[in-house]
Amino acid sequence: MIIFLQRAFLLLFVTINISIAANVPFDQANFDQLLKQGKPVVLHFHADWCPTCRAQQAVLDDLMLFSEIKELPVLRVNYDKEKSLLRTYKVRNQSTFIVFKNGKEITRSTGETDSTKISELLSKAK
Repeated sequence: MIIFLQRAFLLLFVTINISIAANVPFDQANFDQLLKQGKPVVLHFHADWCPTCRAQQAVLDDLMLFSEIKELPVLRVNYDKEKSLLRTYKVRNQSTFIVFKNGKEITRSTGETDSTKISELLSKAK
């Protein structure tokens, strides 16, 4: 029982730390710097009220914990507040991922909740 509790605590601790480090709120200066440096980055247009976004977030949390994409910056864009960003990237729906590589958009997806497909999408940034 003690080993089980230790593992559960460790998993919780790692999950919290990784999701904070890899999935952070959108910041224009940070985004611009990542693009300028040609580093891979993902924008996740997210709304707290959206059930699809919550499902995507759970998938992201799992992928960030157990896959090679854990180092990939995923910037969580507030769909309800970042209206100029929505216009710039022609985003019509929340639950949209846009993947950038070498400073340019390479792919996007809207409404996807399948972990395999999200993993494949994010892997394109590598």
